[in-house]
Amino acid sequence: MVTLYKAKAKASLNKATLTLDIHDTDYEVHGLSRYKQKIVFVSGALNGEKVQVQVLEDKPGFLKARTVKVLKAAAWRQIPFCPHFTQCGGCQLQYLNADNQRQLKQQGVDQLLRHQTGLANLPWQPMLIGPDKHYRRKARLGVWFDKKTKQLSVGFRATGSNTIMPISECSMLSPLLAPALQVLPAAIRALPDPNSVTHIELLEVGPRPYVVVRHVKPLTAEQQQRFVQSWPEAYFLGDDGSADLLLWQIDTPIAAYTLPEQNITLQLEPADFIQVNALVNQKMVTQALAWLAVNADDTILDLYAGIGNFSLALAKYAKAVQGVEGVAKMVQQALINAKQNGLTNVSFARADLHLPWPDAPWRQQRYTKIVLDPARAGAQGAIEQVVKLKAAQILYVSCNAATFAKDAKVLLANGYQLQKLAGVDMFPHTSHLELMALFCLPAKK
Repeated sequence: MVTLYKAKAKASLNKATLTLDIHDTDYEVHGLSRYKQKIVFVSGALNGEKVQVQVLEDKPGFLKARTVKVLKAAAWRQIPFCPHFTQCGGCQLQYLNADNQRQLKQQGVDQLLRHQTGLANLPWQPMLIGPDKHYRRKARLGVWFDKKTKQLSVGFRATGSNTIMPISECSMLSPLLAPALQVLPAAIRALPDPNSVTHIELLEVGPRPYVVVRHVKPLTAEQQQRFVQSWPEAYFLGDDGSADLLLWQIDTPIAAYTLPEQNITLQLEPADFIQVNALVNQKMVTQALAWLAVNADDTILDLYAGIGNFSLALAKYAKAVQGVEGVAKMVQQALINAKQNGLTNVSFARADLHLPWPDAPWRQQRYTKIVLDPARAGAQGAIEQVVKLKAAQILYVSCNAATFAKDAKVLLANGYQLQKLAGVDMFPHTSHLELMALFCLPAKK
C-alpha cells in the first residue's frame, strides 16, 4: 500500500489577535500592514499607528482585520462624535475630521488609479463637497424583533455584520428625517406582530419626509393610522411585499426634487434611485454641463439615465439627448419628467446595457458626447460597446474607484485621454469617494 504525503493544513488566523504597525492606507482608508508575507487590510487604522487588531478573514494572499485598540495614535486621530460609532456600520471614518478624510480618500484613489492605468499623473480638479453632517435625504433602516427577548432593534447594520444595531440618533440624516429614530420604534412595538415589518425607507424630497414601511403581513387600517399619528409631519406609504406601494394617506403629494440651477423638477417613486446628497448632486450636474461644454449642436447619449437626473439638464442646452436605463419603471418616470419640464428634445429607452445592445433606433444615432453613471459594478459589458461609438467626449460618473479603474483602462486602450478627474464626497464620514472623469479623443490633425 502506497502512502501519499499530505501537507498539514495551516491553522486559520480567523479571530486571532495581532499587534501591527501601519505603514499606509488604501483607497477606502483601510490601514495597510504585513504579517508573515501577507498584506493586512485594517479598518480603523491610520498610517504611522501601532494597533491591536482582530482578524476577520484569512485569505491565501491577504488578511482583513479590524482595530480593537490603538496602542500608538496618529496626531490627526480624533474622538468620534457619534455615540453609536463603534457599533453602527453606517460610518467608518469619524476618527478623522472631514478634511483629512477627503485627503486620504483621494490619496488612496490616486494610488489605485495610477497603478491600474499606468498613468504617471492624474488631472485632479477640486473635489465636490457639501456639509459633512445632516446630508442624507434618503436612508434605509433595518428592523429586527427578537421573539425570545422581546427586544426591538431599529437602525443600521453593525460593522461587518448582519445584526441590526438599535440607534437613537444619526448626525447623517437630514433634520426632517432624524425624528424617525425616535418615533417609529414605538409604532412598530404596538403591532400585534412586530416581525411583520422588515425595514423602513426614509426619503426627503420637496422638502417633505416620506416613510415607506416594508411589511410582509397586511396591516389593518387602525394599525396604519398608528404610524400616521406617530409622526404627523411625515407622509406614510406601505408595502406588503407586492410590487406596488399602498397609499396610507390620501393627501400624500407626489414626491419630487429640484435642480434649482437648471430649473428642473424630477418626480419619483420612493423606490427610484436618487443620489442621497442633494447639494452634492446639484454640483455634479452643474459640473457635468461645464466640463462637457454642452451646446446646441450636441447630440448626447446618457447611459444608466435613471429618472433623468443628468438627461434633463443636458437637454436644456443640447440639440438632442437620448437616455437609456435598465429599469422599466424609471424609464417611464423619466418620460414623465421630460414632459413635465417641457423638454421635447429628450427621449428614453430601456435596455440592459451590460448585455449586447439591441438593434434599436437609439443605437443607430451618432453622438458627440456620452455620459455614463453606472452602479458600483461599473460599466463592464457596456464600456466595450461605448468606445465603438467614437464620441468625442465621455463623462464617467463612478461610485466605485476599483471598477472605474477597469473601465478607464478600456477607454485609454481605445485612444481616449483622461483630461479631468474630480473626487465627489457624496458620503462624508464613510470610506466611499465617488468620481467624475472626462475622457476625450484627440483632435484629428
